[in-house]
Amino acid sequence: MRRDEAETVALKALGWIVGAEDQRDGFLSVSGLAPEDLLWRAGEPEVLLAVMDFLLAEDRRVIAFCDAAGLRYDTLVTIRAALPGGEEVHWT
Repeated sequence: MRRDEAETVALKALGWIVGAEDQRDGFLSVSGLAPEDLLWRAGEPEVLLAVMDFLLAEDRRVIAFCDAAGLRYDTLVTIRAALPGGEEVHWT
């Protein structure tokens, strides 16, 4: 997947998160971002990675977003890897 495609989907995911109050509040809590930060920082690599990490942290989020976006469930891992800084980390 190309970087621009991954960024587009991650921005759509951010829109999905913001549109659901329970998801938005959870994302803001774990990311440490303030609501006003979302408007100004939405396209930053760190924010897009935080969005993908938030979704990937719970299967129910993966399923809900992917169903809403018409994506396969395993696509989110590929999207995260295509974002700047999203390379898989090997601890060995």
